[in-house]
Amino acid sequence: MNNEELKNRDLDVLWHPCTQMKDHETLPLIPIKKAHGVYLEDFEGNKYIDAISSWWVNMFGHTNSYINEKIKEQLDTLEHVILAGFTHEQVVRLSERLVKLTPKGLDKCFYSDNGSSAVEVALKMSYHAHLNDGKKNKSIFVSLTNSYHGETIGALSVGDVELYKDTYKPLLLKTIQTAVPKDMSIESAKSAAREFEELCKTRADEISAIILEPLIQGAGYMHMYHGEFLVLVREICTKYNVHLIADEVMVGFGRTGELFGCEKAGITPDFIVLSKGLTGGYLPLSVVLTSNEIYAKFYCDYNEHKAFLHSHSYTGNALACSAANATLDIFENDDIIEKNRVIANYMGEKLQKFKELDNVAEVRQTGMICVVELKGYSPEQRIGLKVYQHGLKNGVLLRPLGHIVYFMPPYIITNEEIDKMMDTAYEAITLLN
Repeated sequence: MNNEELKNRDLDVLWHPCTQMKDHETLPLIPIKKAHGVYLEDFEGNKYIDAISSWWVNMFGHTNSYINEKIKEQLDTLEHVILAGFTHEQVVRLSERLVKLTPKGLDKCFYSDNGSSAVEVALKMSYHAHLNDGKKNKSIFVSLTNSYHGETIGALSVGDVELYKDTYKPLLLKTIQTAVPKDMSIESAKSAAREFEELCKTRADEISAIILEPLIQGAGYMHMYHGEFLVLVREICTKYNVHLIADEVMVGFGRTGELFGCEKAGITPDFIVLSKGLTGGYLPLSVVLTSNEIYAKFYCDYNEHKAFLHSHSYTGNALACSAANATLDIFENDDIIEKNRVIANYMGEKLQKFKELDNVAEVRQTGMICVVELKGYSPEQRIGLKVYQHGLKNGVLLRPLGHIVYFMPPYIITNEEIDKMMDTAYEAITLLN
């Protein structure tokens, strides 16, 4: 097997996500034979630093020996069992741990398969909880401008990606967008919170929940804002009986500098949505955590018809839960959050040199996520693609979001590998001029 052979076989049968397939007439696919640590390796022995953690999922490197071991152990015991009427040790242990690790007051876990599906769970659960309280009109969801929450119908509805909304508008739920803080200042946080409260003053009786990504809007060009916004939104939601859904699919599990983004603001949402890093990047799994208070609204005799109506065949999959438990073991045993602070400081130091470039508008950082925002380019120039291609030629997987070059590597990256990752991006940006 070689790169060319697998590329040709792929293009005969595969339709790739987030891809205009016509691009692959000139833009080669990169077949990956194996991976270890922060490196991906193709069939010709070329290695690439995975600077984006394979779409933000990988925490502790590829083929991590400890996670591998735990999945192999589980494979010989139980691969999967229906979670309706049955249970197993891995899902119980994982749930106990998540309840202890997440903000206080999140007491029950409901599992799904991926981030978008978990967002759907949270939306339905919020609406249904209000309905069980006798509030039939709370069917509107609020999200932030510039937001992204996934690509199933409900998740798309609460997002604010213009291309998606224009294309699928007839299929989408009715939603309202309120302003995201325009920058990382506390003044912007307060201003955006005031706008949300004005909305609640007039329409809280119709609003089921607000959904937001704490601190960082991932697909929204890695926009970052101050944690005070979360504090104020929590207060407003409580005041007006509107649920707060924290979508921590991307920012959860240490990306912000704490285990969860909500921790940095000291708040407890009504729902927290987790996926991506939950299994260390190994297997699809997601979970929604909520309070005993909301759980109780669905607890009833069979003929009362208040039970929550949602299920997935692979809910609480034993192999995925074993990977998640192994991932939490590593966080617990290796003091990862403290180690990440050291890595983040080094990344922050390296980030400063990008400020000297004329085509850089801003650099910003929250925890383990660093961003270089470029200026002076039109979308048609596809500068992100140019940075991506330069990165591959030099052994680094960078996948910019348009004019946003970002770094979100696995937590095991070394200073030497950070140097190569960021120096390669710096060189790519200088070559755009």
